[in-house]
Amino acid sequence: MTDDHEAVRELLAAWAFGALEPAEEKAVPAHLAECASCAAEAARLRETVRLLEGPPLRAPAGWPADGTPPAPSLDLRTRPAAGPGVAPHAAPYAAAVAGLKALLPELAGRWATPVVHDWDAHATVAHLLAADEHLAARLGASSRVPPTPVEEGPQWEDAWNRRTAEVIAHEHGRTPKETVADWAAQADELLGASEAHDVELAARAVTLMGLRLPVAEHFLVRAFETWIHTDDIGRALGLTVPPPSERHLRQLIRLAVRILGLSLGPTAPPVLFSVTGGEEWVLGSEDEPVRTELALDPVDFCLLIGGRQSPATVPRGTTGDAAAAQNVLERAASLAWL
Repeated sequence: MTDDHEAVRELLAAWAFGALEPAEEKAVPAHLAECASCAAEAARLRETVRLLEGPPLRAPAGWPADGTPPAPSLDLRTRPAAGPGVAPHAAPYAAAVAGLKALLPELAGRWATPVVHDWDAHATVAHLLAADEHLAARLGASSRVPPTPVEEGPQWEDAWNRRTAEVIAHEHGRTPKETVADWAAQADELLGASEAHDVELAARAVTLMGLRLPVAEHFLVRAFETWIHTDDIGRALGLTVPPPSERHLRQLIRLAVRILGLSLGPTAPPVLFSVTGGEEWVLGSEDEPVRTELALDPVDFCLLIGGRQSPATVPRGTTGDAAAAQNVLERAASLAWL
């Protein structure tokens, strides 16, 4: 029974997305009808997926067509709805914000839970408050914490780390409820900015955290970081956080690949890089034949870029020059700042 229970728990995220293999589709609903803890986790995942995806998904196998959970019935918390419609470049950030808002009620009485680095859950949300403020300030949003400008330049990372520490120290003098309220208000203000709705305005390039990118792509950076830290919190609580929807994940991957290609430069050994079931790119020199092929799962690639996978352990498929593939993996990991 324990083995069956653990096996089903590992399938719940795929089940919530309606992505089980045919052989697995009967086992999960049958187990949920008998196991209250798995049913509660399944319902939470299903609601989080709804927020991440935006439009309703088809009901997973074993649920009624309206998406309501099977027996045993569950008393779900009221979840915050996603905000008003935004342009496609801001949609991944809107979904990531909705996903974190859906997870935060699970932290009641558990805000001191260690999450990542030396941060507890309270500090992790404070970090996101600090991380979002740079873009928010550029878009005219009001400051939520005492301002300390972060100078852009070669030492931006040191300045950024100091600012994060300042904000975390400030927020630890307040209640988690106050920190969450300010993070949520700042996120909502970002999503209400004209640049979140107007593609032309979002095409303006600005330099933030060492990256000169269009505002549209800075929204993707914010989405990426919000999702990564939501996943960090979920793991700390023993809860599964679904990855971004397929369309949003593609947007994040394309930006990550472009930044990775710029970091590798035009003289690196050429590698044909692909994500499973998606696109492929030649990274490195365009003047030499491709030396190797490297394929990663889309989520694993994002976790590698985000510092949550390592070049040594990330699952990959490779053919050809192993050293050239390893160079790409190590460079991708070096980009992590989260």
